[in-house]
Amino acid sequence: MPNITWLFWGVLFLTAIKFHEANGQLASSDDTILRAILAEWTAAPPSWGTNDPCSWQGVTCVNNRVSQLIIPSMGIEGSLSADIGRLTELTAIDMSYNPRLGGILPPTIVDLRNLTKLLLIGCSFSGILPDKLGNLKSITYLDLNTNKFIGSIPTSVGDLADIYWLDMSNNELDGPIPKTLGKLLKAGHFHFNNNNLSGIIPPEIFNENMSAIIHVLFESNNLNGSIPDTLGLLPSITALRLDRNQLTGPIPSNISNLTTLIEINLGYNNLSGMIPDLSALKSVSNMDLSNNSFDLSDVPDWLNEMTSLNTLKLNSVNLQGPLSNTLFSSLQQLEKVILSNNKLNGTLDITGSTISEDLNKVNLENNDISSVTPDIREKISISLAGNPYCNTSTNSRYCLTAEQVKPYSTNLSRCSDVNCNEGDGEGINPVTCSCSIPYMGTMFFRAPSFSYLGDTEKFLTLEKELWTVLNLQANSVYLSDIKFNENDYLTVHVSLFNPDGTMAFNRSQISDISFKLSNQTFKPPDVFGTFYFIPETYNFAEDSSGNSQLSTGIVAAIVIVCVILFILILGLGFYAWNQKKSAERAKFQNSPFASWAPASQGTGAAPQIKGARWFSFSEIDKCTNKFSDSNEIGVGGYGKVYKGILPSGQVVAIKRSQKGSSQGELEFKTEIELLSRIHHRNLVGFVGFCFDRGEQMLIYEFVSHGTLRENLAGKTKTSLDWTQRLYIALDSARGLSYLHDLADPPIIHRDIKSANILLDDNLTAKVADFGLSKIVTDSEKSYVSTQVKGTLGYLDPEYYSTQQLTDRSDVYSFGVVMLELLSSKLPIEKGRYIVREIRQAMRENGNGELGFLDFLDPIIRNANIINLKRFAELAMQCVEEEAMNRPRMNHIVKEIESILQNEGLSPTSATSSQTSFTKRQRNVYSDQLPLKNVNSDEFANSAGYRFSDKIEPM
Repeated sequence: MPNITWLFWGVLFLTAIKFHEANGQLASSDDTILRAILAEWTAAPPSWGTNDPCSWQGVTCVNNRVSQLIIPSMGIEGSLSADIGRLTELTAIDMSYNPRLGGILPPTIVDLRNLTKLLLIGCSFSGILPDKLGNLKSITYLDLNTNKFIGSIPTSVGDLADIYWLDMSNNELDGPIPKTLGKLLKAGHFHFNNNNLSGIIPPEIFNENMSAIIHVLFESNNLNGSIPDTLGLLPSITALRLDRNQLTGPIPSNISNLTTLIEINLGYNNLSGMIPDLSALKSVSNMDLSNNSFDLSDVPDWLNEMTSLNTLKLNSVNLQGPLSNTLFSSLQQLEKVILSNNKLNGTLDITGSTISEDLNKVNLENNDISSVTPDIREKISISLAGNPYCNTSTNSRYCLTAEQVKPYSTNLSRCSDVNCNEGDGEGINPVTCSCSIPYMGTMFFRAPSFSYLGDTEKFLTLEKELWTVLNLQANSVYLSDIKFNENDYLTVHVSLFNPDGTMAFNRSQISDISFKLSNQTFKPPDVFGTFYFIPETYNFAEDSSGNSQLSTGIVAAIVIVCVILFILILGLGFYAWNQKKSAERAKFQNSPFASWAPASQGTGAAPQIKGARWFSFSEIDKCTNKFSDSNEIGVGGYGKVYKGILPSGQVVAIKRSQKGSSQGELEFKTEIELLSRIHHRNLVGFVGFCFDRGEQMLIYEFVSHGTLRENLAGKTKTSLDWTQRLYIALDSARGLSYLHDLADPPIIHRDIKSANILLDDNLTAKVADFGLSKIVTDSEKSYVSTQVKGTLGYLDPEYYSTQQLTDRSDVYSFGVVMLELLSSKLPIEKGRYIVREIRQAMRENGNGELGFLDFLDPIIRNANIINLKRFAELAMQCVEEEAMNRPRMNHIVKEIESILQNEGLSPTSATSSQTSFTKRQRNVYSDQLPLKNVNSDEFANSAGYRFSDKIEPM
């Protein structure tokens, strides 16, 4: 009772403060506007809505007018009201890192004539950009990175005369680059990478008066035409990235005028002619001219003069002749050399005292190197696969998969005994070795000047800069999962820990850190280059905005809490009586298999897991940002698929079942058990599963380039050429061969189709979806009697009619996929069954050539007709009606390898040999089609077969 009395008087005291405090007054118009903005949000900082808007989190007032809205990483949800344009005294807006803040960017934003900074990084804004964006005459920083904007870049951006930082990267903008960019003489940064921009790079956008510009980033678009020679007029540029486009023609010779360049990346284009002499670029440390169509030439001698060079990529550029030792002995900063897929020959010599101490990687795969000089340092990782040398020296370390350099990671060895609950967002504080909730995210460095990831000194310097500029305690920064991604960006996962030693950050601290990162107040060490930061959602324990005021609602809440406490005290006896029962119930609910039926009830006991991880619902909920729509990447009969990022930084795809889905607990358990026991580069990687709170979820590695079906149907921006299709067939066949012959016990997939073959960014194929798979026991070596399941068009007719499943049933389905690779047609299209149509066409035309050509996808009709026919004939063998006449998967693998060799390609290094594509594709991941029982009449009618009776499932 004394405690209740104390709380009662405390409430009275706080209430008195509340009604006697002196409030500042905001202009009534701005007050109304802010509340209108708040009305559009379903989630906002807790202080928003109290009496005085000038005390709201992130709101700054000057002379009773709102001057700044700085609210990054505040968990805002909703859209931005058009009323924002009426806050005419605003000078800065930063709403970055609120991924659920989206909708269109109100056209009224252009009415903010005093605005100098508009930062909306990592939100979900969509639609077209306001046409009159150029009305923001005072703006110096405009950063719209990582949203969903579409349409063209407004030509009015040329009126932003004071702009310094212009970043529209990582959106879906299309159309041409506006010529008016050439008017932006104060611009230092043109960041337009990772969009869908098309057309030429206008020569007008560069001129000698652009003395401030240091970064030109146009990579990963659809730009074509030649590189404008006006680029050679930029006096201060340090980073030039035009890679991953469709640029043609020669490299302008006056590029050599750019003596301030540190990074130049022109890779993955269709550039031609001779590689010009770039020896004048003495400051360049990172040069990538790879994957272009240059004239056949020797390795340029002028490379030996580029003394700052540490990363050289000249793979797939038509180099020939011997590789001189001087390339390695002259360049004392050299770290990485990639010269794969050329015609280099002779002896590889990387010996001598003048070889760079930093040299750690040399990739010469798929050349004509015949020998290697002894005594090469063990530190240097050399890859010679696909060279004559490896035909006679297969056990050489140079012919084996090279062990990757272990990237730097902050040392936590002194905290080795500490275990934190990662599922609740906890991490080990490197300073105190205690568990805290860090602010985490990923830094993307778009133009680093180094490639060696084991350099402790560089990353220690980055850590120090972070904790210094962000006002954190020394050593309170943890770096991990450091790597180069598919766009050659250096990605670093960062965890920042509270400087005052408390468990978590408050809102003011997070806002301050976020603003310093979004506003580029934090400058990384020069070798890291320009960056952007995308954080993970931070879950605040309470509002700690620094408000000294309490709202009426808070006071009322305190009174209610007091009453509840009094009631709880009276009910303490009942609580104690119920405590034991509640504990037992919690234990039951927390068990991942608590609700799993026993084996006697038909679904089996808990799955037999080998190495797979169980995830709690809260972990998955967090890594998908509460299953936000922005993270949804696919949907099917099973449910939805979400993209998620685990605390480790690993990107995963999460299949979440929905009520009424066609996959039950049995299929769910089957897929868990199978995926946890099989490991192969051509099978989708299994990370774990969630069976918690009535949810069934499967967690896979994220395979970013969609399904084979989507790629063949033109739903991605990759047009698969013949070589790519051959490697996809080989990869898929190898995955199936592993299941049939090397898995112990063997496994029959039972649902092979193009929608269950996923492609990564290298177009490596991975077989997915094992929900229908069957394990073949010793007693079932010849066949498995089982209920017929599968997908129309791919289903083995013999299996359908006999209900006897064999590994040749997978072969039949794979044969249909091979025909899809040839034709890009669906197995059943407008009532026509592809197997029957092609078989009939080949029979009616003698050798089959004329009729067969009619079915070829136009994209591959110029391929070698002999190899096309071999592939088609192999496919038709796979779809023989009688299983005994079909080949085994290991035979199919050998046949496709033979076809590749006949094409002059290596079947042992598919990924590196595939034709590269020039546009970074938007991440696509689609769920597979529903798994279902098939009606025999439906199958017979659509596939062209006839059955006298239905086959009842066993």
